[in-house]
Amino acid sequence: MRNIHFTTLLFLLSIVFFSCKDQPSTDTESSETTGEQPVISKPSFNADSAYAYIQAQVDFGPRVPGTAAQRKAATWMQQRLAEFCDTVYVQDVKVRAGNGTILPCINLIGSIHPAASKRILLLAHWDSRPWADRDVKDTNKPIVAADDGGSGVGVLLELARQIKSQPLPADLGIDIFFTDVEDYGKTEWGDDSYALGTQYWAKNPHVPGYTASFGILLDMVGARDARFPLEGISTKFAGNIQQNIWKAAGRAGYSSYFPFTAGGYITDDHAYINELTRIPTVDIINLSTHTESPFAPHWHTHKDNMSIIDKATLKAVGETLLQVIYELAHDMNAS
Repeated sequence: MRNIHFTTLLFLLSIVFFSCKDQPSTDTESSETTGEQPVISKPSFNADSAYAYIQAQVDFGPRVPGTAAQRKAATWMQQRLAEFCDTVYVQDVKVRAGNGTILPCINLIGSIHPAASKRILLLAHWDSRPWADRDVKDTNKPIVAADDGGSGVGVLLELARQIKSQPLPADLGIDIFFTDVEDYGKTEWGDDSYALGTQYWAKNPHVPGYTASFGILLDMVGARDARFPLEGISTKFAGNIQQNIWKAAGRAGYSSYFPFTAGGYITDDHAYINELTRIPTVDIINLSTHTESPFAPHWHTHKDNMSIIDKATLKAVGETLLQVIYELAHDMNAS
């Protein structure tokens, strides 16, 4: 991942205007998180378990397309999804990289209640970047991608495990999508050189005619001191859903991780889902205001290893997703 269109003054003004016109004010949003809310029954996210799932991925080594680690990690993820989901779909295909290289791509989709018509799509990429192009040494060597790749998978596997422990209503389905070959792109190859697995899936879904009520993408959700502002493409295509997720984070007790502040436009997996499938999809992504790039200092470097993974961040993201899902289940049961 990926390119960003920086938040210029014009962009920030447009976001403020959009928010004032079409969304509740920040004060209203904050007050809604502290008002009386219905008590929902939901499982508790286990950050130790999520951490272990990330460690397991890192132990395979860099999960670069075309390597043994890619195949081994895919088999392991497929086995874990089979434990927690009702049906597992595998897309084992070839995609063309921005430099013309033909790459193996293994997309994995675990479906809970596959027959349910109301569905939530949850996704994260799982591949490792082949180059540490933001580092100062060993720039042509792949990174282990504990955060940028491993963290989203770890959170979603633990989420699936918890959902199995406290099943959802049969008419609510969850699809957990681990997308491959996301991080093989380069700026000089163009934005479309990223998210190749997601682009393939959007044009060739695992179920013909697949759709979902909304989607949530997790990208770099495990680092210490992470913050998840309102990413711009998410605001454009799924602003109401984005607002609801951030409010749910507040109700779960994690508003400090989910500030109601505007972030940049990030070319990420959700961009292609929004544009190609019209499933409104939100990107939960760690964006920094303290570095030269919009991302954390370990982004695309060899520092993206287990040392920067923080269980408190994993807990914040996992509990927020559980809040969103089980609130929806509560509302469906109440209606």
